[in-house]
Amino acid sequence: MTCAPEFAITRRAGLAGLLAALAAPAAFAAGKPSSKPKVITMLGDSVTAGYGLAAADALPAQLQLALARLGVKAEVRAAGVSGDTMTDALGRVDFSVQADTSLCLVELGGNDLLQGIDPRTTATSLNSILDRLKARHIPAMVVGMLAPPMAGAAYMHEFNALFADAAKAHHAAFYPFLLYGVVGNRSLNQKDNIHPNPAGVKIVAAHMAPAVAKALAATR
Repeated sequence: MTCAPEFAITRRAGLAGLLAALAAPAAFAAGKPSSKPKVITMLGDSVTAGYGLAAADALPAQLQLALARLGVKAEVRAAGVSGDTMTDALGRVDFSVQADTSLCLVELGGNDLLQGIDPRTTATSLNSILDRLKARHIPAMVVGMLAPPMAGAAYMHEFNALFADAAKAHHAAFYPFLLYGVVGNRSLNQKDNIHPNPAGVKIVAAHMAPAVAKALAATR
């Protein structure tokens, strides 16, 4: 039985394509190559660690979802330890922030505030964290914290300024206030009125996501 000329040509072309695919099986199986999501590591305290919350309700998971809604493909990795001060995090930054991190969010300072730590100590540790990250070629975003008026005018001024000052000195991205939109609102916080509840975390993540997306887009 003979084949029509058109069929013979089509079959030869099909065999050629199959042989090419077999020579590169990964490309054949995957079709178009897909890029891996960038990794965002949150170096933080109890808010990052998800104090009082299920992992799915904690800030890293909710930030990842908020970024996805903006069309940003990223893995947000939690590196939070409840109770950590800025100095505590400095002691673990080298192993808590892994080498595949495209952007590190430095989310600390709340415990420094609660413990009344000298802002100069907090600033020194924050600058050292940023130095360590820079030495490893890991871009950073400083996530600020704000002291309430009850802390005293002098303390409040010095504490509030240290985050922006460190970000500027290291040419790092800056997000002014972690708890924007939820601080002081009992319906959005847990019983301690310090840690956001699931609804509060969603608001924090939604506010942060555009700034994080912009910072991530600027990375390598």
